[in-house]
Amino acid sequence: MSLRCVLSSSLALMALAALGSSSPSPLLNHGLSRRAVCSGNTATTRDQWCDFSLTTDYYTTVPETGVTREYFLELTDVTVSPDGVSRTAMAINGTIPGPTIFADWGDTVVVHLTNSLTTSVNGSSIHFHGIRQNFTNQNDGVASITQCPTAVGETTTYTWRATQYGSTWYHSHFALQAWQGVFGGIIINGPASGNYDQDLGMLFLNDWSHQTVDELFEEAETSGPPTLDNGLINGTNVFGSDGSDTQTGSRFNVSFVSGTSYRIRLVNGAVDTHFKFSIDNHTLTVIGTDLVPITPYTTNIVNIGMGQRYDIVVTADQSAVATDFWMRAIPQVACSDNDSTDNIRGIVHYADSTSTPTTTGFSYTDSCADEATASLVPALTKTVDDETSEILDVVTVGRTNNVFRWFLNSTTMVVDWANPTLLQLSNEVTTFDTSNAVIELPNADEWVYVVIETTLPIPHPIHLHGFDFFVLAQGTGTFSASTTSLNTANPPRRDTAMLPASGFVVLAFETDNPGAWLMHCHIGWHTSEGFALQFIVRRDEILDLVDTTVLQDTCSAWSSHVTTESIVQEDSGV
Repeated sequence: MSLRCVLSSSLALMALAALGSSSPSPLLNHGLSRRAVCSGNTATTRDQWCDFSLTTDYYTTVPETGVTREYFLELTDVTVSPDGVSRTAMAINGTIPGPTIFADWGDTVVVHLTNSLTTSVNGSSIHFHGIRQNFTNQNDGVASITQCPTAVGETTTYTWRATQYGSTWYHSHFALQAWQGVFGGIIINGPASGNYDQDLGMLFLNDWSHQTVDELFEEAETSGPPTLDNGLINGTNVFGSDGSDTQTGSRFNVSFVSGTSYRIRLVNGAVDTHFKFSIDNHTLTVIGTDLVPITPYTTNIVNIGMGQRYDIVVTADQSAVATDFWMRAIPQVACSDNDSTDNIRGIVHYADSTSTPTTTGFSYTDSCADEATASLVPALTKTVDDETSEILDVVTVGRTNNVFRWFLNSTTMVVDWANPTLLQLSNEVTTFDTSNAVIELPNADEWVYVVIETTLPIPHPIHLHGFDFFVLAQGTGTFSASTTSLNTANPPRRDTAMLPASGFVVLAFETDNPGAWLMHCHIGWHTSEGFALQFIVRRDEILDLVDTTVLQDTCSAWSSHVTTESIVQEDSGV
């Protein structure tokens, strides 16, 4: 039978009103066929998936579905008022967040991105955050690393295999576009470590300013992180106090049915805000993090750093107490500058209509830490081997030409939009500029330990492309190889983890995926200010995986665009 992809999850559809859209833009998906729905994956047996299950090693075994999911995404300039205050932004298919990409575990995903921005200076790209891109490095969507930017009027096609399952997101990896609105969700259906009745889909937590991030970047460079005006839950919120005649916008709201359990897929898509997420009076059961199913645990509050994802299950068990409850995304003052620390809220309601809740939030200690390491136990057990090599990266910050620049491994990254790493490799470049911040890992299937530490009292979400990493240790103070205990027996496994303020994080990954892979802080300002480096893994195998014609054509189109529009690169390049 023919298949037409659904636009987005039920939660994401509710955010369209914030943009003033009368109807969602369609996704086109022609002539595809779907295999029979997987047996066994029911509300009480979510750990099953066709002939596979939660115990299947998805690093080595992937279902052969024979299905290709094709999506057409268009990037345009828009005027929006998600909290009632109008400003310019960018949108995917006319919405913020953009449409959700759906696939089943094992499907092939094809995404066509067309850059229809009217501001000619803007190139673009799409990075599929957390998708490992096994042997498909060219589809990672990182300007200056795996491609040249997609020029205005051009289209880039990305193709990758859904070898993982769970919840993640896509976003531009060109300048600060991800925080101009160029992002959306990814749901890959598969087994889960916890049972639930209904899947409510993506729930994005974002910070928001009434100026664009491009306008704020000059302040970030010269004076430090700017204070943001507000935050959004799935693209909407109010601005101003409840009961005030001057309050604008509208709150996100979702209806619960008593006795029903709901899966919610949390994403922190903020430029510079660490959130604590909670729903008053409700217990959250965490079943996954960063596309890794975990042994379920319960909590009242989830800590979620920039770029991180958590899958949670909430049971509607409170209708006898009240009918309306606050859903809270609370910026943590210790590392987030936001003027709306207690007003980024949505509403969960049990009745037919919604009223303003009077419920009280859970008590908490303001902090910018990850969820407790002991809680993040992967359901699929993996053990880390002894290191083959160790890399020590020290984070510092300084001023270059009177603007802030972040340094990692003694280097502040500056790479060239017009000369990405893959193009350099195809041109047989063997020595890279120091500012390219390249670490070469030539051997296959070796274990690399990366120690990142800082004396600065600022935490950072560290994101690695191309791999899941294992979090062997996190702590405050100075890392010591002789005294710091490393957990190598099924440690937390994810793609984004917090480097604690004045502390360290020890990460490990196996060199099982050839490519040029970026590692960076996921605070938007810091990425643009050079807080990044790249690993070139198994150089001798990379070019066999690259379509150099497509690579060169994209770069030729970009170079012509740069010449015509006199474009000058003003940030790190990623």
